[in-house]
Amino acid sequence: MLTSKQRAFLRGIANNIDTILIVGKGEIGDNIIKQADAALTAREIIKGRVLENSAYSSREAAGILAEKCDADVVQVIGSKFILYRRNPDDPVIVLPKNKNK
Repeated sequence: MLTSKQRAFLRGIANNIDTILIVGKGEIGDNIIKQADAALTAREIIKGRVLENSAYSSREAAGILAEKCDADVVQVIGSKFILYRRNPDDPVIVLPKNKNK
């Protein structure tokens, strides 16, 4: 679970990355899930977009993909969403520590 400080940090990183995942009018199938999983393993943070003709809202699509890929939804704005999952073998992004713990 991400803290608000960690979410803000990740939103700042996501400003500079391109959208690499697009959810269209079809179902969120194995192909999209595999693509998201591979991208999260390689990059740790990805930006996705839901097309207008999709059966899913951006919040629904982000939630489904986050659940299937064991990731966290960082932000959903309009048709775009950001997902994050730490790479356990080779972490690239170092999150700010939670001072309460």
